[in-house]
Amino acid sequence: MEIYSQAERRFLTAVASLAYANPFLPERMEYERAALGREFMAGGPVWSASVADPAAEPPNVARIQAKLEPLIEAVHSRLERATDVSTADLAIYEESVHEMLYERYYRRFTSESRWQFYRQFQADWKRYFSIAGRRFETALQPAHVFACYRQIRRAFLRIFDNIIGDSMPAARLRASVWQSIFTHDMRRYRRILYARMGDFPTLITGPSGTGKELVARAIAAARYVPFDAERLEFADPPGESFFPVNLAALSPTLIESELFGHRRGSFTGAVADRKGWLEACPEPGSVFLDELGEMELSLQVKLLRVIETRRFSPVGDTTQHVFRGKLIAATNRNLSEEVQARRFREDLYYRLCADLIRTPSLREQIDDSPQILHDLLLYMLRRAVGDEAEQCLPEVEAWIEKNLPADYAWPGNYRELEQCVRNIVIRRSYQPIAQENPDSFPANLRSGRATADELLSWYAALVYRQAGSYEEAARRLGLDRRTVKSKVEAYLARVTG
Repeated sequence: MEIYSQAERRFLTAVASLAYANPFLPERMEYERAALGREFMAGGPVWSASVADPAAEPPNVARIQAKLEPLIEAVHSRLERATDVSTADLAIYEESVHEMLYERYYRRFTSESRWQFYRQFQADWKRYFSIAGRRFETALQPAHVFACYRQIRRAFLRIFDNIIGDSMPAARLRASVWQSIFTHDMRRYRRILYARMGDFPTLITGPSGTGKELVARAIAAARYVPFDAERLEFADPPGESFFPVNLAALSPTLIESELFGHRRGSFTGAVADRKGWLEACPEPGSVFLDELGEMELSLQVKLLRVIETRRFSPVGDTTQHVFRGKLIAATNRNLSEEVQARRFREDLYYRLCADLIRTPSLREQIDDSPQILHDLLLYMLRRAVGDEAEQCLPEVEAWIEKNLPADYAWPGNYRELEQCVRNIVIRRSYQPIAQENPDSFPANLRSGRATADELLSWYAALVYRQAGSYEEAARRLGLDRRTVKSKVEAYLARVTG
């Protein structure tokens, strides 16, 4: 007995591929097109959030589901009557059911705070996968698939809503974050890797101000959390599950204490035992090490041991503790160059770069898709002024067009763009550091009104403008990179208000 017509087989094969595709790659659109044929509604080459209409649903999803639901019912009836069904045909049916069930339930993971609808999901699961005499290859349990559906929904929303823009650099970033969460093979992930992703550290690289912490938070917020089918509850940690540590802002002693914890009396000022983030982090949680390139070599050794053995000891203690969460790190430095300069351990670098994400600069995105500047301005204005965003947008766009060159590099990336938006809203002006008049501050100095700290901040900013990087500016000034960075940021805060 034929289970599928030729058209049905073509449709369901495309749907089965949808169930496991990276939703942010162009392949997703190709599978939708293959499923719908002439009914496919063309849009962009990839899925991206519409800033103009944030609530807009991707147009083809509902169309596919409307065709899929009745077809699955028909195939289910045929399978109950059939006496001989190939393994390949069963696999197409099984994977199509996975896609149908996800689309049937995914909204409820965000609209409902209690999980009683699992019973309805469980009944659907039993109905579609309990066909007399049929042996499905899957050994998956409904509670596990239910947990995967929730994870998929959380990951999608975090990525789709926060990494906006239809440029290909933005699309590649969304796809890369998705892959960091689920790997390139969703089938393997769902079978086995869901429980092991914490063993793989993630390294995020890219220029300052390009949203590396945003990426880290998206990954951390989409960790797999088991579901207890008896208690109808997820094993969500009761407290915080994301622990960020800015390594550039702390001394090596404080970094060690923040990460590993310490025992009372282990160093001056250690008046009580302290639990570090590695110990406090629960199994579904994440520790985020920002500015990893600033970490001292002695601490790099201890971090390497955590990655290799998952074990560590607090400062002043020999007791072994187990790190159960996921490690995420970020840096704007070129770590391969840091390795060559012997400022970063080669073995640690290779441990970290198995899962590598690069955040693109704002200029890269604008060069690929000029429209993204409009979208980002509207997005930032909504955060800054709420319902007045649409009214403020023409004013902000007009000021930028009149006062900044079309090829302005936006060296501070999204952070600078947001500062620009806020300055224009408040003062109807913005002064980029690259355009700051280098003679304005010495005039203030000659009047005797400037402090020594203000002088150093001005001079650090001047050298930074000329050098083009904090590393080169630090070398010229004979200062630590972190000191230069803090002085430049202090100067920017004064001149931009």
